Amino acid sequence: MRVHVVSDVHGRTDALRTAGSGADALICLGDLLLFIDYADHSQGIFPDLFGAEQARRLVELRTDGRFDEARQMSGALWAKLGGDPREHLEAAVCRQYAELFSAMPVPAYLTYGNVDLPKFWPEHVRPGQHILDGERVELDGWTFGFVGGGLRTSYRTPNELDDDVFAAKVAAIGAVDVLCSHIPPAVPELLYDTVARRMERGSEALLAAIGRTRPRYLLFGHVHQPLQSRVRIGDTECINVGHFRARGLPYVLQWG
Repeated sequence: MRVHVVSDVHGRTDALRTAGSGADALICLGDLLLFIDYADHSQGIFPDLFGAEQARRLVELRTDGRFDEARQMSGALWAKLGGDPREHLEAAVCRQYAELFSAMPVPAYLTYGNVDLPKFWPEHVRPGQHILDGERVELDGWTFGFVGGGLRTSYRTPNELDDDVFAAKVAAIGAVDVLCSHIPPAVPELLYDTVARRMERGSEALLAAIGRTRPRYLLFGHVHQPLQSRVRIGDTECINVGHFRARGLPYVLQWG
């Protein structure tokens, strides 16, 4: 059995089309949407609506930790569009999701990232694409558990959850061979982004599940340029599957 795993797709429709080539199934660990590209300010929903220069300014404010100023700036721009800003945002989100789900190979097993908007997934998912969150699936004798979303941060991305809500989903999965999540466990080496030069949030519940249930693998994404992409904790290999938008290549998991 060969499974390809991707995370942090962020609009890479072109690479997603071939991400399942040679595999029996594709696993996607979320963050399908591209709201703004920190490396190329012309790419994403925000610059499509407001231009690359406004995107550059927003990135600058957020990188400097000036989140209140960033929200004020963004709010003023959305207000100038007229009507309900949510309608403009949701229309752009749906356009991206329509392209991404059409490009995604099947069979595919997906969970949400912290920038995703789960309520829109059902209208775009195709036959053979399975959305799993706090749920399990068996693939050729191995059990895979999925937990989506992120934890609360100052960035206030759309799909951030309270710690207890996230922990309840981890607990619902129970013992599995492969635990799949968007965010890493709370291990500093896995959380530090060497380019952004900041610590992302990791899950204590995932770390506790490793000690309690000892899965073979914990697969995740979220941290685009981690200090370490792989750490072994007891019997479990914790693996960052890579920033798919940047690399365009899946992580390969094979057994049997």
